[in-house]
Amino acid sequence: MTTIGFIGTGRIGGALAQLAVDAGHHIVLSNSRGPQSLHDTVARLGPHARAATTTEAAAAGDLVVVSIPVRAWRQVPAAPLRGRTVVDTLNYDPDRQGAVPEIEAGTVAPYLLLQDHLPDAYVVKAFSTVFFQHLPQLARPAGAPDRSALPIAGDHPPAKTAVAALIDSLGFDAYDVGPLTESRRFAPGTPAQLAHLDPDGMFAAPPRPASATELARLLDLP
Repeated sequence: MTTIGFIGTGRIGGALAQLAVDAGHHIVLSNSRGPQSLHDTVARLGPHARAATTTEAAAAGDLVVVSIPVRAWRQVPAAPLRGRTVVDTLNYDPDRQGAVPEIEAGTVAPYLLLQDHLPDAYVVKAFSTVFFQHLPQLARPAGAPDRSALPIAGDHPPAKTAVAALIDSLGFDAYDVGPLTESRRFAPGTPAQLAHLDPDGMFAAPPRPASATELARLLDLP
């Protein structure tokens, strides 16, 4: 099975870590507070999980999931991620997470910020369209009629293949939107970014499965 490093173990990171352990993967968790702060999380996740520093988690993972507030992007270590596949789950929400001057100035698009910071890594945008509490509720075995598709985007085909395999193991189909710039099609505020939310109940309501066909319709932006 794959070893997955986690830089950030908050809501999305924690939900993905649980799904990964349930799928039989080994995980290495890290956060800004240090390995000791993850003792209870590791104990809950069991023997396939361990805590490490951010640099150690980056170096240990066959794939590395980055799930942090966007304002903390400089904390992602570039050197150990050189040549590695990095899963970018980040959504820019300046009102809730704080503004990033480079994004506000138009120097870089929010969905390209991590790749710009990690020029020697293979960044794949994924898992940015699902509310963290909905991830375990939507996961389905392969072939299930109500299995959901999640969009991915990236510039390196082998990296996207690896991320698609991870997504499949966690209970979802991967829908390849194209190069990383096309992740704008499922950025915050787009129909695809809200694919799994009930418009009447939003986050309080149960999630809605979204097939690849439904996702393709929602991704059809000019």
